[in-house]
Amino acid sequence: MDLLELRERIDVIDKQIVELYEQRMDISRQVAEYKIATGKKVLDSQREAEKLAKVRALTHNEFNGCGVEELFEQIISMSRKLQYQLLTEKGSQGKLPFIGVDELETDRARVVFQGAEGAYSQAAMIQYFGNMVNSFHVDSFRDAMIAIEEGSADFAVLPIENSTAGIVNEIYDLLQEYENYIVGEQIIKIEHCLLGVPGGSTEEVRTVYSHPQSLMQSAKYLEKHDWRQISMQNNAFAARKVAEDGDRSQAAIAGEHAAESYGLQVLQRQVNHSGTNSTRFIIVTNQKIFRKDAKKVSICFEVPHESGSLYHMLSHFIYNHLNMTKIESRPIEGRNWEYRFFIDFEGNLADSAVKNALRGLREEARNMKVLGNY
Repeated sequence: MDLLELRERIDVIDKQIVELYEQRMDISRQVAEYKIATGKKVLDSQREAEKLAKVRALTHNEFNGCGVEELFEQIISMSRKLQYQLLTEKGSQGKLPFIGVDELETDRARVVFQGAEGAYSQAAMIQYFGNMVNSFHVDSFRDAMIAIEEGSADFAVLPIENSTAGIVNEIYDLLQEYENYIVGEQIIKIEHCLLGVPGGSTEEVRTVYSHPQSLMQSAKYLEKHDWRQISMQNNAFAARKVAEDGDRSQAAIAGEHAAESYGLQVLQRQVNHSGTNSTRFIIVTNQKIFRKDAKKVSICFEVPHESGSLYHMLSHFIYNHLNMTKIESRPIEGRNWEYRFFIDFEGNLADSAVKNALRGLREEARNMKVLGNY
């Protein structure tokens, strides 16, 4: 046979496969209608495992066995997704415990940020809430989470990601641990300055204080000077120490906002080597609310420690035409080599496609949690 004839035979078989696929999906729709009427769950793991073993046994060699198993995994996955879609269309998708609001109530809100006066978190808070915001600060990210969980603050402003240093691991872990939710975000440009005592100069500096990431981001500038570098919990703490000590041999790397807060002099601007350094801050509250015009959803979930499990979870975004913009993983405490995945994707909790994807994820993933819509 020549190649053209072989391709024509493949085309005939492919046409038959498509016809059979559509027949199968029509039956899957009938199965969904039955499950809606009887209240049965879509996912039946035992039935699917038995089905995969049965179709694999019908093949005649190991290569075809693996291929048919993979093929039917996809067919079964498509069947489930069709059933989830029909459940959503019939109004059986289950209600998410989130309430849509036109605006966040920020006029009389009390806001907490981590660090001290002059921190970048404070600058992000002012950009989001305005100069007249009623605020206070705490020493740790956990303290901020506790403040909104207990109600001593309405909102918290927390850094979650830096364009050069990456994610803030602790924030991801705290989002999963506490029943607090993201309702907004604020991105600010990071411009580190060398701050000193008024009247001082760079020639007098012998010791520099700052957060480890800020020291790293300013490494090219610092390596030009033989200065002792000391890490601090927060840039604002570093600025406050320099101001309190009043020692011209000391300097801090922090934002210009910190210089204004502590009466320090800017000895050198833009000491960080990246001109595009930015930090994304999230606005968190203890209420399950979202703005009706929100466009980004954040979730987290765990997956079974099995081959292909993450792929199957991500297929819910593909099937529902949702654009996933970010994925991160964090180790699960007490379970070696198992991970929790954090995902951002475009959408609104009121959208049917989002409801459909979340329905599938909730059925198939472990401990799926909506972290917020903003």
